[in-house]
Amino acid sequence: MRRSIEYKEYMHMDIKIGFADTARELVIHAEGTQEELAQTINGALADNSTLELEDSKGRKYIVRTERVVYVEIGTARAHTVGFAG
Repeated sequence: MRRSIEYKEYMHMDIKIGFADTARELVIHAEGTQEELAQTINGALADNSTLELEDSKGRKYIVRTERVVYVEIGTARAHTVGFAG
């Protein structure tokens, strides 16, 4: 009997967080699916609590959500090196 195993494909995602009264944004390169990260972020924003994320290098970010204006979640693009041709 064969068992089917469900695999989740984790991607490198860029998370951009914009804050009130500042032009700078925080960019975190995290691993996970867009749905999982959106669920984590939405939960923290709904509770007006702190958001805790870990980037692809293992660094942890703890963000107070009271001043968050927007969050953008998208796939990270690999930077190409060399000449196009």
